[in-house]
Amino acid sequence: MNCEIFIGFDSREAAAYEVCVRSIRDHCQEVPQLVPQLVPLLEPHLRGLGLYTRRHERREGRLWDVISEAPMSTEFAITRFLTPLLSTTPWAVFCDCDFLWRADIQELLALADPRYAVQVVQHQYAPPEGIKMDGQLQLNYRRKNWSSLVLWNCRHPAHEPLQSWINTRPGRNLHAFEWLDDSLIGDLPPTWNWLEGHSDAGLDPKAVHFTRGTPEMKGYENIPHAEEWRAVLASVRGS
Repeated sequence: MNCEIFIGFDSREAAAYEVCVRSIRDHCQEVPQLVPQLVPLLEPHLRGLGLYTRRHERREGRLWDVISEAPMSTEFAITRFLTPLLSTTPWAVFCDCDFLWRADIQELLALADPRYAVQVVQHQYAPPEGIKMDGQLQLNYRRKNWSSLVLWNCRHPAHEPLQSWINTRPGRNLHAFEWLDDSLIGDLPPTWNWLEGHSDAGLDPKAVHFTRGTPEMKGYENIPHAEEWRAVLASVRGS
């Protein structure tokens, strides 16, 4: 299936983005029409297009979303929901940048089901609130991490409210997919968004999500799949 892959980009996580992109490409079939276009979600670019107008501030060194009255752990916390508006293909994938892909993304696209507006791994994930990554706050909210990997049915009419929701509603409403009826949220196998530190260790992940912190961050150097992540980074940087 021809599709676009939108990847969250955060200026503090360049290494994570590089690994995500390379690991997707490393597992793509060598068939030109099946190689997806990889699109970084760059917040300044999206503001320049007039698609993203939410007000952000810096408070105590952290990015703060004024509408949500809450901190944002990444620059793409909200911009991910622009995916169906940006996509030129009927189906698209969004993923956070801190993913390590271990399977061909065409396997994920083969699960696309037109009955649904989105398909996600429906985690039951409620980590203790505290600090994660590079000093970011770990907050709990409904359906946490469902939006970190989304298979989008971009032309589904139920997405029509998104154009206004993105710039007017609190992030917790967006991350919970509250513009959709629950019947329009399809489930994906947990191997496609395997949360390090939470998901079943007995699974063989197709995509590892380093949601607590990537292996170059202090305290996460020896977590599962860290060596694999570092090997991909070394291949990108030629070291």
